[in-house]
Amino acid sequence: MINVAIDGPAGAGKSTLAKAVAKRLGYIYVDTGALYRAIALFVIQRGVDVYNASKVAAMLPMIDIELKYVGDEQRVYLCGENVTSVIRTQEVSAAASAVSAIAKVREFLFDLQLEMAQNNNVVMDGRDIGTVVLPNADVKIFLTASAEARARRRHKELVEKGHDVEFEAVLKSVNERDEQDMNRPIAPLKQAKDAILLDTTELSLEESEIALYNAIKDNLPRR
Repeated sequence: MINVAIDGPAGAGKSTLAKAVAKRLGYIYVDTGALYRAIALFVIQRGVDVYNASKVAAMLPMIDIELKYVGDEQRVYLCGENVTSVIRTQEVSAAASAVSAIAKVREFLFDLQLEMAQNNNVVMDGRDIGTVVLPNADVKIFLTASAEARARRRHKELVEKGHDVEFEAVLKSVNERDEQDMNRPIAPLKQAKDAILLDTTELSLEESEIALYNAIKDNLPRR
């Protein structure tokens, strides 16, 4: 199986770009961030503090998450309910960062991610795919952009979805998420030593997709 690992900070466009590139390659796209978001949603819905590691860990046996594919669309099911759109709110995003720092949560999801990679050609994106989940991936990419560029993209996306949010608030959220992800004690966000750095600050979405596709295609093993 061919495994492509894409890591990078929040708002770098990992999900959008990885999904598009996986389609071009004919691979399965695995959005690991959606898995953490689903757990965060479950915890929020039950009024539990997402920063309380022991209480969050105690809830894990109650959680059932599935990634299903309808055509080329990935859908996320939480205990049988389609939560694909619900998990994309700012509240869930912040909570996902908190629960992803909990060791028991990462252990809970590790086997699911590994099983997908062992049984399929995958493009998998997240924060620690190339460093922890798939350290032997065939191709590793570290996808990034400046905090301001990532905030602009996220703000545009939220406004288009009808959310009333200020750019400054989105930028603050991006910076806080970076700080949290890079400094957490467990599997912090960092570029794998053998990962290709791809900075899309000055690139359009289309240009970013082409650059990512070429970086992967040029470095796939010859078989």
